[in-house]
Amino acid sequence: MKKLFDELAYKVSKVVTEKYSTSFSLGILALKPSIRPAIYAIYGYVRLADEIVDSFHDYDKERLLQRLKTETWNAIDEKISLNPILQSFQETVNKFNIDKALIEQFLHSMEMDLQKIDYNSDLYKEYILGSAEVVGLMCLQVFTENKKETFEMLKPYAMKLGSAFQKVNFLRDLKDDYHILGRTYFPSIDMKVFNNRIKLQVENEIEEDFRNALIGIRRLPSSSRFGVYLAYKYYLSLFKKIKNTSAEKIMNQRIRIHNGQKFSLAMSSYIKYKMAKL
Repeated sequence: MKKLFDELAYKVSKVVTEKYSTSFSLGILALKPSIRPAIYAIYGYVRLADEIVDSFHDYDKERLLQRLKTETWNAIDEKISLNPILQSFQETVNKFNIDKALIEQFLHSMEMDLQKIDYNSDLYKEYILGSAEVVGLMCLQVFTENKKETFEMLKPYAMKLGSAFQKVNFLRDLKDDYHILGRTYFPSIDMKVFNNRIKLQVENEIEEDFRNALIGIRRLPSSSRFGVYLAYKYYLSLFKKIKNTSAEKIMNQRIRIHNGQKFSLAMSSYIKYKMAKL
C-alpha cells in the first residue's frame, strides 16, 4: 500500500504550492499532467526551506535547516522519507536524475539567509544562483525528461528566468526584507537612500533577464512551454506594476497582483499562445 503514501506525499506538496502561490499553482496546471506532481514536489521542498529561514523566528533556524539538510540527503539516498514533502521531493530527484549539486547550492543560499551579509556583486550572484537559478534548473530537468542535450541548450535561459523571478521578489518584498528581516540583497545600495534612480538600475537588470528568458521559453518542449510562459507573464505583470510604483511606496508596501487579474491574464495568455504569438 505504499502507493497510497506516495499519492499523499505529492498531494501535500500540491497543497503547499496552492497555499503559498496562486501564480505558480496556475502555471503548474498549464503543464502536461504527467509532470505536474514533480514540479509541485520541487516547489513544496524549496518552500519548506524558505519558511525555515524567513518565518520561524521563535525557533533555532540554523538547527532546523541543518536537520532538513540531513534528512534531505538521507531521503534521496534511501529513496524514502516519513516527511511527505521530502518523500515527493526525493522521488522526483531520483526519477529525473536531478543533480545533487543543484540541491547543495540551493541549501547554501538558504544558509546565507541565516547570516547578516553585506552583499557585494559576487555574493549577490552567488545567492541568486542558489536561491533561484538552480531551482529553475531542477524544474528544467523535469521539463526535458532526462534529455541531456535539450537541458544543456536551455540551461542558460532557465537560469535567467529564475534570476528575473528572484529579483522581482526582492523588489516586491523590500519592505519586509529590510524592516523585519534586516536583509538587503542588492549590492552597493544603501537602503536608507533607496530612490527612483536606484530602483531604475535594478529594473534595467531585470528587464534584460526577462528578455533572455523568453528566448528559452519559446524553445521548451510543448509539455511545459505554456505553463512556464504563464508564470513568466504573471511575474512580468507584477514587474510592470512595480515599475509604475515609486521607490518610497515600495519601501512601505508589498506590491501584489490580485487573483482576479491573474485569472484574466491566464485567459489572455492562453489565447495568445494558441494563436502562435508566443
